Amino acid sequence: MNDTKEAEAAVSRAEAAAVTVAATASTYPVAPGVRLNVRRGPGTNYGIVRVLPAGTRVPIFCQTPGTTVTGPYGTSKIWDNIDNGEYVSDAYVYTGSDGYVASRCS
Repeated sequence: MNDTKEAEAAVSRAEAAAVTVAATASTYPVAPGVRLNVRRGPGTNYGIVRVLPAGTRVPIFCQTPGTTVTGPYGTSKIWDNIDNGEYVSDAYVYTGSDGYVASRCS
């Protein structure tokens, strides 16, 4: 019985840590006035999942190369993973860098 309570406590601590990490993840602004397409994969050939409203900030969990896109922040082949199976072109996200700012998606 004691092992069960210890296991439950460990799961609770892990869940709390995951929530803390998600809550403190850095976010980056989408270009002003832009409604940005969110796609199923890193390219314009992937279907649109949803459209982000103007003024949105996005987390970047990882980045991966994909279709080259020209946007307000230059031309880039980098795509930002903003949620499970959701990508936006880095050319529309102000990261302060022309390169990768997060780890590569696996």
